[in-house]
Amino acid sequence: MSPPPTIAIIGAGFSGTIVATHLLQEHTDPALNIVMLDRASPSAAGVAFGLARPAHVLNVPAGRMSAFANDEDHFLRFAKERDVGVTGGSFVPRRLYGEYLAAILHTAEAEGARRGHKLERSRGEAVAVQPAAKGMCVQLADGRELTVDRVVLAAGNFAPANPPVPAGSAAFYESARYVRDPWTPHALDAVRPDEPVLLVGTGLTMLDVAVELCARGRGAPLYAISRRGLAPLPHRPHGSPPSYGHLPPELISCAPTAVDYLRAIRRHVRTVAHDGVDWREVVASLRPITPRLWHTLSIAERRRFLRHARPYWDAHRHRIAPELHHVLESLRSAGALQLTAARVLGYEERTAGVDVVLRARGASAPRTIAVGHVINCTGPESDVRAIDEPLLRQLQHDALACADPLGLGFLVTNDLRLADDRGTATAAIWLVGPLLKGAHWEATAVPELRLHAARVARAVRASLALTPAARAVSVAAG
Repeated sequence: MSPPPTIAIIGAGFSGTIVATHLLQEHTDPALNIVMLDRASPSAAGVAFGLARPAHVLNVPAGRMSAFANDEDHFLRFAKERDVGVTGGSFVPRRLYGEYLAAILHTAEAEGARRGHKLERSRGEAVAVQPAAKGMCVQLADGRELTVDRVVLAAGNFAPANPPVPAGSAAFYESARYVRDPWTPHALDAVRPDEPVLLVGTGLTMLDVAVELCARGRGAPLYAISRRGLAPLPHRPHGSPPSYGHLPPELISCAPTAVDYLRAIRRHVRTVAHDGVDWREVVASLRPITPRLWHTLSIAERRRFLRHARPYWDAHRHRIAPELHHVLESLRSAGALQLTAARVLGYEERTAGVDVVLRARGASAPRTIAVGHVINCTGPESDVRAIDEPLLRQLQHDALACADPLGLGFLVTNDLRLADDRGTATAAIWLVGPLLKGAHWEATAVPELRLHAARVARAVRASLALTPAARAVSVAAG
């Protein structure tokens, strides 16, 4: 009798957890062995929720954070069990969501055990995945090798790239006064409350870092810069979750270009504003069709969108809780946080700190500010050609994966298997998580990630002929 199929899931964040959950919840014959690998801790929380500080809240209302598309209130019920005051429009602590994911996996593991499935959680860094005589071979940094039948690459977010600077200043990025990844444990511990700090980037990461530094006490200002100086925008005040019923009608018929899409959205926002409909409702209504719109754009149009419109899209699409926006405005009005549209011209490290030369947008001359630390808040890197990760390098070197032309992730087939530049599957490796942005654009938030995770679980089962129908046929034939 042959052993049951083994599926390796590389990554224990949201995507890996939900793929494992779907596999464990399904009746299949034979049962499955699932190995969940993570180099930090296969805890189901991941970096986004496992390392969140108490002051960090979700950027999406509780009513939109269910891990399951067919049960929109799943997370809301979990949250209300812990706080009866939570509503569908509440923005709850991220740590609570980490607890939710852990509970989901724990329940699925128990259900799966009754069906004969086995879940093994293992700490280890996968450095290579290669086809073997039977299945796939996953090589770990500690020398272990796992022979499995299928692999799911549930890659999360990677450390941000160093912001571009003139060559003469690039050496500063090796300094102890530079924090490349603020989400690394203890990354902010060396930042003193009495020293000014430069935050490069003015989006969601910037606000998280500013809130954390201010919670530790601040006696010196925080300077935040980005090319356009756009700050995060707020969701509506608490209430019901956003509506998806205000889709701009011209989007379906207009030319598939970034500028035509933008004009159609702006016109519709102005039209519905006369009826008292908030612009946020229009942006929310784009969500179900955003992948379709992305697919219709040519590579040139996608590149044009990324160059000119992406910062504005991110500010309007990835909004923050009203309470957090109030904190942001309070910090700005008090002078504790100063946002500027500017770029860095150079760094000069001194014994007591760093002199940073900036040129503000529209300014005729640069200015210099003195800070104690520089913190990279530009957000995760997605260009797999530049990410210094052994597994990503190996997959590309061995032609098992191919970077998408815009540097947003990997190319995939329709069922989300890694593909070559012709769209042909390269091996029994499926992809889920933010590296799907090149294919679908929307691939960073729960409402999309949960769909991708469920889709990958179905595709993996189908590749092993482990669908419920196949099981029924197998039982009948026996």
